[in-house]
Parts: sequence; structure tokens; C-alpha cells
Amino acid sequence: MTESGEIESELRSDGSVRKGCDPFAQTQRSKLQNRRARINLQINKEMRMRAGAENLFRATTNNKVKETVALELSFVNSNLQLLKEELEELNSSVEVYQNENESVSVPMIPLGLKETKEVELTTPLKDLIEEHYNEPACRYEKELKELADLRQAMRTPTRNDAGIELLMEYYNQLYFIDNRFFPPNKNMGIFFHWYDSLTGVPSYQRALAFEKGSVLFNIGALYTQIGARQERTTKEGIDQAIDAFQKAAGALNYLKENFSNAPSLDMSTPSLNMLVRLMIAQVQECVFENVMLAGIKDEFLMQLQSAQEAARVADVYSLVYQTMTQPPVKNYVPFSWTTMVQVKSEYFKAVSHYFAAVALCDHTMGPDADESEHVKALQQLHVTMPEGPSLITVLKDNEERRKLGKAHLKKAIIKHEEAMRIHSLCRILRKMDILQEVLAVAHKRSLKKYSEIDREDDFFETVEAPDIHPKTQQKPEIKTPNFSKVKVTDIFHRLGPLSVFSAKNRWSSIRDVDLEKSEKGFGFTLRGDSPVLIAGVVPDGSADKAGLGEGEYIVSVNEQDCKWSKHSEVVQLLKTVSTESIKIGVITLNTTEHQNNADRKSLLGTMSSASIFSGSDKENSRKIADSSKGSGLLTTWNKRKNTNKDGSTHSVPFTCDR
Repeated sequence: MTESGEIESELRSDGSVRKGCDPFAQTQRSKLQNRRARINLQINKEMRMRAGAENLFRATTNNKVKETVALELSFVNSNLQLLKEELEELNSSVEVYQNENESVSVPMIPLGLKETKEVELTTPLKDLIEEHYNEPACRYEKELKELADLRQAMRTPTRNDAGIELLMEYYNQLYFIDNRFFPPNKNMGIFFHWYDSLTGVPSYQRALAFEKGSVLFNIGALYTQIGARQERTTKEGIDQAIDAFQKAAGALNYLKENFSNAPSLDMSTPSLNMLVRLMIAQVQECVFENVMLAGIKDEFLMQLQSAQEAARVADVYSLVYQTMTQPPVKNYVPFSWTTMVQVKSEYFKAVSHYFAAVALCDHTMGPDADESEHVKALQQLHVTMPEGPSLITVLKDNEERRKLGKAHLKKAIIKHEEAMRIHSLCRILRKMDILQEVLAVAHKRSLKKYSEIDREDDFFETVEAPDIHPKTQQKPEIKTPNFSKVKVTDIFHRLGPLSVFSAKNRWSSIRDVDLEKSEKGFGFTLRGDSPVLIAGVVPDGSADKAGLGEGEYIVSVNEQDCKWSKHSEVVQLLKTVSTESIKIGVITLNTTEHQNNADRKSLLGTMSSASIFSGSDKENSRKIADSSKGSGLLTTWNKRKNTNKDGSTHSVPFTCDR
């Protein structure tokens, strides 16, 4: 599934993805994304100029200055409108994402990726390592570079499964970064900048949730691009497109349900509702193509099924069109998208009537055909019963079938012409040769069929063909992203297990204790894993005399790091010491006034001899075993109220709903 000019993401032996595609590769998609980045920067510049001019306009009392500023504002707004139109044209360049073969199929609508600026993470993370973890930051240069490389790589993912894995790896890694480096009551001073995929308007937030939500949006957007590029003239290609669009709907729906107060319009609830419905509609379109490709032995039943499948596609696209034309979505959705959705709705209505007409006009019942099954299928075809004789009579009478079929063909032609009229209203769609060809071919096909059944002596008044009842053999699914399929290792796992060594916890400095082994041993008992806890101290024993206390964690034995050691490993280490004395490094977890006694009971009272925290074995293994739940939980939100008077989205707190 690789494409020319794109470099495959390289997989390390442990499954980590480290490389995106070459940002300088001169593919059509890369050029498009580079133009998008350039326009985003220009929009950012113009918006800063507008904000400054508006502030000056409000502050000044000099009328001449106000006139000059008003003129400048008019110029800036004009530039912004031109940039918006240019970005809309980029978002409308759906043909770039389609399959490059010569087959003619209706183009799909993909999403462009959100662009982001580089973020300076190294300095604030180094400061926290030294201040909070009491370790020299220079020891973690490799980990800091690995994180920076991973973020840089995820900005340019390849348009295939490797690109999805790259985004998911970074998304999962953010779970660890949040727990490691974002304390609940401290501002890290890190701003995450992202551009709106639809409008290009920049937004920035301190909340890591904004970073995570934006990556999740790009996972959904990349799935749409993968779906749009599939070869939909084969069963395998259609199935892959269905899977990709369903996963895109799942990612966008997961974003809608788990994150709120998005600072950018493309991640707002109305926008995500619209995008999910659009993806579902495209899945339904692929299902129709699957039915057409598969075929059914009984031609009559196959044509009726195709008519109802097409009606179902028209129905869901009609719902998407209604969603796109409602405020606030209609103010920023590209006009070409709205037009294409409306064109598809009319086109598939026409196709549904065409197949109904073909079924009626070409119907023949063989000796082995089940008449009752044919009658039942015809009864379920229409929303309302057609005027005239009963359906059994219609089924048996060639002339009656021809009359009803002609009515359906007439309606099909009207709908085809309406689709072509709407298509002609959009300058961008008029440039889309594939769509024009699809509409023209379908229209000619209906006209040809109409001329075949039309007679010069037809003086009867054509009846009004009822609408086709929408029905599908395969309902689309919304597939929630399976984050657990991409196993990641905490980049900063050397800092220690998250159950203790996290941003929300505080602990004492490492205290070295020299123990003398007596006849009864060292005089303490251990529990748990990673790190091992001193569960009990024997009164007047060696440990008691040396000052060891219950509830302390062992982090080293004879200067050997034991933060990640299991219970059995520490016991074995203590048993194999060659001398009668041993040096143990211990820390004490500090409790704050915000932690109540119940929390401490849960921490210390539920231990077993096998595990210190029965609920955090997965964390202590340094893997995300169920990231679909765990990695969605970010607790470090900016909960300050929006005090920005100018209504800028930059200070709106972006949160994750738990």
C-alpha cells in the first residue's frame, strides 16, 4: 500500500514506529499538505494583525487613527477571505486522494490532516526531571530525543497502516507523558499549537488533552484518506474502503464522546457529528457498490435489491446534507462538500428509480421461480403503493409493468438532471472530470432505457412513481479505535513505575540504610512488585534498629536499581548477598492533605503477597494493555474560566470527559 515518494515507516524490533513520510517528497498529496501548511501560517499572520488592529481601534479616541485602522481591518479581512477560499479549494481537492487507476467510480470525500507547530518539550521536561524526580536530566537525553523524534514523525504519517500505527503510538505515549510530567496543580508552560483542518484558524492550549484530541482527529482523517484511495472495482478494495471509513467514523465519534470544549471548529460536537454521518454515508455507498459487484442469481430480485440499496445511500446522504446546511456547520464546511453530498443524494435517488424500472421492464419469471417471493419483493419496494392495478396484476401483465417502469425511468431522468444542475453550480466540482463522467454516463443510460420502452402510440398519462423504500443488507458500524493493538513502552520508564514515580505523587529523597544480618535475618517482610514495599518491620530487629519503617519502598540493593524488580527478584537479591551487611536504598511516598485516609487504605490495605497494587499490574509491566480505556484518561486539564474578552478560541479550556 505504499505510494511513490513516501517512505515506509520503519518498525523497530519492539514494534515502535519512528519515521513518517518524507516531507520533501514531491507527491501530489505532499504538495497539497505543504500548501495547506503555508496557508495556515498566512492565516495565523493575518489573524494576529487583525487582533492587533481591533485592539488599537477599541483603545484609540483619535478619529483619523480609527479611519486608518478601519481601512487596515478591511484589507486584512479581505486577505483572510481569499485565504479561506484557497484553503476551501484545497479541502475540495478530493481527486488527489482517489485511486489512480483508470476505472470510473464516484469520488469519496477525505479529510485533510491537522497541521501543528513544533513544540519545545526538552527544557520543561528536563526541569521537571531534576526538580520533581531528583535525577540529573543529562541521563535522559536519549529519551528526550526519542520523544521529539516521535512527535516530529507523527506530523507526516504515511497513508497506510504504518501511518495509523505511528499516530496511535504517539497517542498511547501521551498517556505516559501526562502521568510523568503534567502535575495536577502546576502549569508546565508548554503550548500545543494546532491548525483547524477546515478553516486553517490556529488554536493553542496548555492542556495535553488538546494535543491528544488533535492526534485522534488525524487518526480519523488518515483513515478517510486510506478509504478514499482504495480500488473500489474489486471486492477486496471495497471491503478495505468500508473498513477504513468505519474506523474513521469510530475515531471521530470517540473524539466527540470523550473530549469537550474543543478550541477549534473542526473538533466541535456539531462538526464531528457531521463528519461521522459523512463517513457512515460513504460506507453505505461502498455497500451499494459491493452489492452491484457481487450480483444475485435471480435478476429481478437483484435489481429490486439494488434499487433499495441505492435509495438507502440517497437517504443517508440527504441526512448529511441537512446536517451540513445547519448552523454553525454551514459557516465553515467547504461549499464543494455540501454540493457533492447534495449531488450524490440526487444521483442515488435517480439510480434507485433506474434499477426499479429495469426490474419491472425486463422481468421474466422462469419455470422454477417463486411467484410469491417476487410479489413480496415488489410489495416492499415502494414507500407507498403505486396507483393502478394490484401488484400481482402488474407482475403478470407486461404492459402494466412497462407503464410503471416508464414512470420510474421518468423520475430517474429528472433526478439525474437535477444532480447535474446542482453539480454545475459549483466551480470546483465542474473541474472534477471523474464526477462529471459518472453523472453523464448514468444519465445517458437512463435516457437509452427510456427510448427503448417508449412507444409512439403511448397516449396514456404516466403515473407518478412512488419513492423507493430504503433498505440495506449491511448496516454500517462505527468501529472504535483499537489502541491496544499498538503496544508501546513508556519512553521514560527508567524514572520508575508510574504507581509511585508520577507527576501527581511526591516522595522523599532516597535514603541509604546499612543493615546487619542477624540470626533471624534482616528483620522485615516484603510485599508487592515494582517497587517492592516494606510491609512489616520486626520490633528490635536489624531493620528496626537501622531505622527502616513500614510503608517504605525499596529502590536499590547494594546500589543496584530495584525500582522495576519483582518481589521474588528482590528476595533472591537479599538472600545472595556475600556479606553480613547490606545497603538498601528506600523512599517514602508523601501523602498530602488532598489524599484522604480511604485512599491510603486502598493503597496499603489491599496488598497481597503477590502484588503491591492489584489494579496496576498492567502499568507496572510498562505496557498499555487496554489503551482504549486507559489512554483516554487525561487528568491534567486547564480548568480556568475563559477570561479572554475578544472571544478568541485560544484560551478556551479543552477537556477530556471521563
